[in-house]
Amino acid sequence: MRTLRAKPPPPASADWAYFLDVDGSLIELAATPAAVRVDADLLRLLADLQARTEGALALVSGRTLASLDDLFGVLGLPMAGQHGLERRTASGQLCSVPAPLAAKQAIKHNLAPLLARHPGLMLEEKSLTLALHYRRVPHLAATVHRLMRREQAAIGDALELQFGKCVVEIKPPGRDKGTAIAAYLTEAPFCQRRPVFVGDDINDEHGFAAVNRLDGISIKVGRGPSCARYRLPNVAAVRHWLSIEAA
Repeated sequence: MRTLRAKPPPPASADWAYFLDVDGSLIELAATPAAVRVDADLLRLLADLQARTEGALALVSGRTLASLDDLFGVLGLPMAGQHGLERRTASGQLCSVPAPLAAKQAIKHNLAPLLARHPGLMLEEKSLTLALHYRRVPHLAATVHRLMRREQAAIGDALELQFGKCVVEIKPPGRDKGTAIAAYLTEAPFCQRRPVFVGDDINDEHGFAAVNRLDGISIKVGRGPSCARYRLPNVAAVRHWLSIEAA
């Protein structure tokens, strides 16, 4: 991963295929995932972009598909959730990996004492992953990372760690935002278009790398080292950039 220079992306084009992260890219981060709100302006922006690109617009998020549907379901967009572990195509087909139920229950049991001692921590149980958030108690970062590494090591190769902003997630291996984008690009209406991926977090690096390999437009939102080729400073700048073509 390299440190990215402050280089804005080229003007948006209706000929491209757009893949957009949600939290920290389209909407501001909140104290908890449930606390975010999607405003009417964003819904209109995405609907306009969807129309102008003839449907070549997908959300690629760490959220579950159920959560994405709650926020954006009115638009009927293709969506990849849980970092690519579950994916809904433009035609409505659902692709998903098996849920590691026994491993999840064992990890939940092992983390229960830590959660009881530190109510500022939040364990988010998704259908396929467990995410331990420490945004409200950032001083516990080292503790969270150490314990989640221990849990993953006890399980072995059946699960892997996924790191993000103030969160560590345990998930099945082999799928990420890059694999989700690559799968979309084999399907209509995304195929034979130049891919664009916008993201803000460490877990978006897989998506940036996949887009870079295809000479696409990779855009890092905010500060921090990245393999992305372009940068936008914040959520407002992302929306403005997307609205250039959607206006």
